[in-house]
Amino acid sequence: MTSTAAPTSGARSAQPEHLGHVIFIAAAAAMGGFLFGYDSSVINGAVEAIRDRYDIGSAALAQVIAIALIGCAIGAATAGRIADRIGRIRCMQISAVLFTVSAVGSALPFALWDLAFWRVVGGFAIGMASVIGPAYIAEVAPPAYRGRLGSFQQAAIVIGIAISQLVNWGLLNAAGGDQRGKLMGLEAWQVMLGVMVIPAVLYGLLSFAIPESPRFLISVGKHERAREILKEVEGDKIDLDARVTEIEHAMKSEHKSTFKDLLGGSFFFKPIVWVGIGLSVFQQFVGINVAFYYSSTLWQSVGVDPTESFFYSFTTSIINIVGTVIAMIFVDRVGRKPLALIGSVGMVIGLGLEAWAFSFDLVDGKLPAAQGWTALIAAHVFVLFFALSWGVVVWVFLGEMFPNKIRAAALGVAASAQWIANWAITASFPSLADWNLSATYVIYTIFAALSIPFVLKFVKETKGKALEEMG
Repeated sequence: MTSTAAPTSGARSAQPEHLGHVIFIAAAAAMGGFLFGYDSSVINGAVEAIRDRYDIGSAALAQVIAIALIGCAIGAATAGRIADRIGRIRCMQISAVLFTVSAVGSALPFALWDLAFWRVVGGFAIGMASVIGPAYIAEVAPPAYRGRLGSFQQAAIVIGIAISQLVNWGLLNAAGGDQRGKLMGLEAWQVMLGVMVIPAVLYGLLSFAIPESPRFLISVGKHERAREILKEVEGDKIDLDARVTEIEHAMKSEHKSTFKDLLGGSFFFKPIVWVGIGLSVFQQFVGINVAFYYSSTLWQSVGVDPTESFFYSFTTSIINIVGTVIAMIFVDRVGRKPLALIGSVGMVIGLGLEAWAFSFDLVDGKLPAAQGWTALIAAHVFVLFFALSWGVVVWVFLGEMFPNKIRAAALGVAASAQWIANWAITASFPSLADWNLSATYVIYTIFAALSIPFVLKFVKETKGKALEEMG
């Protein structure tokens, strides 16, 4: 038997006796995704207040907003190695502590650089969560359910985004529509950032209620505990001894993944690593996070009332959840690749319509009615198609597509590329929007269109395959 041989333990058709328990494990691990979404999007409610309080321009503001993504890239790049050394659960707990500290520090800054520092700390935690969540879920999920359980990560992200927008909207109304209005002795935007303490603590507590990854346990010689967990998550109808042997054999034929293992081929990295990087970059270069970091500012820039702009940010996040649910239903039925292609086509349409709408001059500080409604509807269409496709399938792909030998390191590099791409979009948007908002959306439309041939030519379907089959 080789590590790429078809499973002989029955793992591929494994049916856990207590599927609800497996769902709980995946949902608890995906709580990191909730924090990822919440922390990423909560800043949307503070952008204009930060600009006003510290009296800074668009370029400096963008750096404060985007600097968290540098921490994200570092956290993502190092999480795989940390997880291989101390385990997936310990990684989650470290991330929860950093989230908590970051929330407190961001809510109580005494200077602009101080706020930026705490955003980097929170970014590091997000980066870790972005790697550990999908990797852990992929390692504990039965192959037949891996796509749906893997999509929990994105589901948690979009729920985190929605909750943050709802909380921001509620706090803004409580402060009389003023982001700098007083609440509990602080300005409203500070309370918005500080509320993240609650889910951060919950994430830490949940990490104590779920088991360690069986693959990690086998790697450190704890075979009996690994066998117990495999029985929990894959059922006792499989041959547990054969299953442990499969995993152990696959791991013995490899060594701990390092950056060096990713090198090879004609262009520095192995081809499969470039595919992972490509998926990550395209996911961000369509401009999705502009909708979550800057949407309230974007709508205000075309004449929408601040309170209404916060409400539209919330409705967009609800559409994001609807799309994610659609993806969760179909990711294991129609496959990852078809969903990605459907989403790309829909995103091209939505982004193209936004670019058209924003090309019109403002009348009395607002877009003309037809263009304003077109922009609003097209923004929701774009988010819907992103959510039902690239929002979910990229995380599922990254958790599945790499061979065992390089999975942790390759996932770290791909996730780091995602955060660097996210930083590039986030840091550039305010200045690009000041230059030409319509042209900015044309750029995003072009990347959405280019994602179609990329998927067709380079991305292979992973639906229904055991992790040990990835080659």
